[in-house]
This record gives sequence, C-alpha cells and structure tokens, in this order.
Amino acid sequence: MSRTDLAARSAAPERATAVPLNRRRALRAADLTTLLAGLGLGMTVALGVASESVGSLTAPGGWATAAGRMTGLVGSYLLLIVLVLSARVPWLERALGQDRLIAWHRRIGPWPIVLILWHAVLLAFGYGAAASVGPVTQTWSFVRGYPNVLAATVALGLIAMAGLTSWRIARRRMRYETWWVVHLYTYLALALAFAHQLTAGAAFVGHPVARAWWITIWAGAVGCVLTFRFGLPLVRSLRHGLRVVAVRQEAPGVVSVVMRGRGVDRLVIRGGQFFQWRFLTRGQWWQAHPYSLSAMPRGDYLRTTVKALGDHSATLARIPMGTRVFVEGPYGVLTRDTMSTRRVLLVGAGVGVTPLLALLEDLPRGTDVVVLLRGSTADSLVHADEVEQLVAARGGRLQVLLGSRQQVRLDVAELARLVPDVADRDVYLCGPEGLTDQVSGAARRLGTPESRIHVESFAF
Repeated sequence: MSRTDLAARSAAPERATAVPLNRRRALRAADLTTLLAGLGLGMTVALGVASESVGSLTAPGGWATAAGRMTGLVGSYLLLIVLVLSARVPWLERALGQDRLIAWHRRIGPWPIVLILWHAVLLAFGYGAAASVGPVTQTWSFVRGYPNVLAATVALGLIAMAGLTSWRIARRRMRYETWWVVHLYTYLALALAFAHQLTAGAAFVGHPVARAWWITIWAGAVGCVLTFRFGLPLVRSLRHGLRVVAVRQEAPGVVSVVMRGRGVDRLVIRGGQFFQWRFLTRGQWWQAHPYSLSAMPRGDYLRTTVKALGDHSATLARIPMGTRVFVEGPYGVLTRDTMSTRRVLLVGAGVGVTPLLALLEDLPRGTDVVVLLRGSTADSLVHADEVEQLVAARGGRLQVLLGSRQQVRLDVAELARLVPDVADRDVYLCGPEGLTDQVSGAARRLGTPESRIHVESFAF
C-alpha cells in the first residue's frame, strides 16, 4: 500500500460502505437519552420520598436519616449516568463525540462521590441520634453489623480513588496505564455498591416497585457496558482478525502501523475517526489506547500513525509483525458529517495531522479545501507529502507554517491574513491544546460560528 495509492483515493469513487451517518437522527437519540435520564432522576427522587413517612421523619435523627437516604439514592443514580457516559454507546458517540461525553463524565463524576460521602455521614448522625450514640460509634456499628456495609465502604474508597486520579493535575502526572488500571477497579466498586444497596437500603426493603426500578436501571447501565465496551469490540475484532503487517518511520519519534484483516472495507468508517487499539503482545495486551486512522481503509488495510509520547506509543516502533490487534470503535465526530458548508479549513500540527489526512480523503467532491500545517521544522511534519497530493487533487490550497511557537502564531491577525473567509468555513482542528485553543478562539473572533468549529481530544 504505497503513499501514491493512499493519495490517489481522493480521485476514486466513494466507497459503497461509507454510508453517511444520519447525524440529525443521532442528535434526536441524544436528546431522547437526556430526557430519559432526567425522567429517571425524577423517578428516583419520587420513590425515595415515597419510602419515607411522617413517623420516620419525626423520630430522633429522622431528618438526617431521610437526607442520608436521598443523597445515597441520587448519588447512586448519578454514578450510573457516569457509567453510561463512558460505555461508548454508538448513538451517543455519533451525536456528541467521545470527547464531549468524557467531558460530561468528568463534570458529573465528582457529584456521586460527594453525595455518597454525605449519605454515609448523615446516616451516621441520624442512626446515631436514634440509638443515642455518637456518629463514630454508629459508623463502627454499621461496618460490623449491617449487611454489605463493609463492601460498600470499600466501594466508596475505590470510587473516590478513581475520582482523585481523574483530576487534571493528577492525570498530567500519571501514566495512562496506571490511570487505566485504577479505573478498572470502579467495576468492582459498582458490584459491591449494588449488593449493599439492595440488601441494606431502607428504600428497597418492603418496596417492590423501588426494588424493581433499581434492578432495571442497574441492569441497563451494566448491559450498556458489557455490550458496547466488551461484547461489540470482541465480536468485531474476531470477525476482522487484524494483524500488524508493517511499521514505517514517518518522522523522528513517529511511526505508522499498518494492519491487515478480513472484510475491513466493510467497516463503516469516516475520515477523522479513531479506534481504541489493543495490540496483543507481551506488555500491551491488557491496555487499549486511542489513535486516529491516518488513512481511509484501502481493501483490507488500516493505518494509524503514532508519536512516541509514552511507554505504549514508544514500543509500537518495535512491535512484531503478525501481532494480532483488537479494536474498539470507530469513534469520533471530527468527520464530514459535521459539515454545514462545502468550504472547510483544516489545521493540524505534528502528528495531529493524521485524522485530518483521513478526513481530507473522505470529504465530499467539490469541497473547497484550505489546509494549514504547523511544525517547528520540516522534519516534524507528518505525512506532508500525502497531504500535498490530496490537496492538489482537490484543487485546494496548502499553507505550511514552519518555526517556533514564538515565531509562528496563528492569532487573529495571522488567521485573517491566511484565510480571509474563515467565517464562512467549517474549521477542523487537531494538535496540541495550545494550538487548538488559539485557532478556535481566533476563528470565533473572526466570525466563525461555534457550531462550525470542530475539535476532538483523546486525552484520558
């Protein structure tokens, strides 16, 4: 699969398998999912209120106990929402993109921890008041004598650990592999929490409707994870049987990994999307990492291009030929389906050009294309020759910007000079966070609507 073959795809007929994703339908599905999530929260609160009585509220510690139960219910419900947001449900991925779903996951994530902590504190005070003991004594009584409370305490610790490691400061100082293993323990935490909830929760004992409701939503959330995080990727990987057939150095510290499989051309893939790749070799089989496709599928071949930024990406240059590859995806909305005009601006820096290269291949015929490639030196530009051929084949315009960040700044003035009609274009960005923030901010100031600025981040 030569570079000329890759570049020539822009002139080839569009693949029959590249069926346009119905983004409007996906957005409606996302709206419906949001509505159902809101109704579910209302149902959870209503069932919690219905489980209380005037007598229980007026008893010693009654209000603290009721508040503790409610914070536990709402915290558990939000925990399930967080779980579904990271379950990679296809219609949510197509409508919103993984980066936005993960942003919501992070935004909502602290609330279950806070609410469940309050659940424990309030119940300790409430039950303690009823038993005329202090909250510390009551907490010890919970752990020793109540079913599955010790398990729930372990679950809370595991969830809190996952939450702490998700803070931006912690993530920046932590290896991806460590973060990934820590988050695997949240599945154990959920199992422990579920057992505690049904056996010790006063809202469920003697309340069959509430019990049925919680079993249903837990089953739904866990079903999403089992189906879309594990089942579908496993079936897809076994069906296509991807194996590594070539590794090529593209630039210092940057390699392309080419894989071959069965019926790869039947995958519905959009240029700009990415997979979670799991290379089944020693030291790598247990972890999956997100890398973009750097070319549209050609026959039975897939290609991703990776920069050595960590232990996993650095080892790909030495991966044995024939290594089997499991994949999750494709994911991402940095695709032609988000276009609202037939005029686009693609801005990429370094290895960030890889999803834009695949997007460039996949754009509809007749699209007016402007591409800005940013790099500190000519050697740092990845796949620049392929980009040049594809832009030329489309009759577009390519501008290469070389120099340090101080020498070359894509601020408002420079963007207006390079792309005077940027306000009339869809803008696709991929590269370091500083670059994408600068260009997106400049584009907005020059009149580009927010809905036409497309950025997707794969940061964990």
